[in-house]
Amino acid sequence: MNIEKSKDGGRLTLKVAGRLDTNTSPELESELKFDGVSEAVFDFSGLEYISSAGLRVLMAAHKAMAAAGGTMKIVHPNAMVLGVLEITGLNSVFAVEA
Repeated sequence: MNIEKSKDGGRLTLKVAGRLDTNTSPELESELKFDGVSEAVFDFSGLEYISSAGLRVLMAAHKAMAAAGGTMKIVHPNAMVLGVLEITGLNSVFAVEA
């Protein structure tokens, strides 16, 4: 998995590529520092696969952003990732922009 992280004012963008699974989810979790962040954007244009461990990290990020009064969204998921979000019902929890 590869993570490109950029911050523009209060917007933190994490571009995630590869597989987000049990082995790689701790790496993404360690990148989730929301100090001074009002919006977290997960760019999944390069994400090939997401497991329940990856979904857990997204849920934790969503909870942290909500507690801080911020927002979180997922942009550019492929059909497989979008399907997982739809099957789990998380597409109605997270803001998702295909």
